[in-house]
Amino acid sequence: MIVRTLADIKASDKNVVSKGWESARLLLKDDGVGYSFHITTIYAGAELPMHYKNHLETVYCISGEGSIEDLATGEIHEIKPGTMYSLNNHDRHILRGKTEMIMACVFNPPVTGREVHDDTGAYPADKAA
Repeated sequence: MIVRTLADIKASDKNVVSKGWESARLLLKDDGVGYSFHITTIYAGAELPMHYKNHLETVYCISGEGSIEDLATGEIHEIKPGTMYSLNNHDRHILRGKTEMIMACVFNPPVTGREVHDDTGAYPADKAA
């Protein structure tokens, strides 16, 4: 059984801060459960182009408001508490924070812990996967 608190993770090196966001990584690849689980804060005013070429991600909005734009279709979906989206096709997208958003995120395959987005908006593939 794995039991952790968000406060403990935020005070550790498992809390990754980058431009426009920070992510408390509560479960990682080394935990051996087959996915990683994060509580991610998207800062108000952030505009984040992303393309998870190497991962699938599902996100649930806990608080805040924003939008996600599907770059393949141009469709924009509003995000508010209770909204879930899944990037089931490695979808290129732009995530925008109207206010600060707190998001619960699951990645498959799991991330190793210190990843940040590269210049294409992706996390790198885990070479040991």
